[in-house]
Amino acid sequence: MGFMDKIVGGGQSSSVDDYVELDLDDVSTESAEAAMHVHIAEISGQADAVDIKDAVYDGDIVIADITRLRTNDNTVEHIVDELRQVAHEVDGDIVRKGDDQIIVTPTAIRISREKL
Repeated sequence: MGFMDKIVGGGQSSSVDDYVELDLDDVSTESAEAAMHVHIAEISGQADAVDIKDAVYDGDIVIADITRLRTNDNTVEHIVDELRQVAHEVDGDIVRKGDDQIIVTPTAIRISREKL
């Protein structure tokens, strides 16, 4: 089971209802406004890259599952090239992990290439 499978449920279609809100009694979240969000995305075609690019331009991190794309299709490389260009434009970072995951970060956030 890969990292994305643990997050998005292993190839099953996920919705907001699939996630459980944890009780954070010890943390005050009333006035806390997040400066950045982490988005989970599934890319099944070229159009899905637009939302990812918008999120990165807005300063958010995106973890994208590309298992729905055929790995021998040129679409994968085209999408990766587009996202690589976005990461470069915002001085962020991009990494492709295996054949099924892409992580894109915004300005000044780097992805470590070393395992903990």
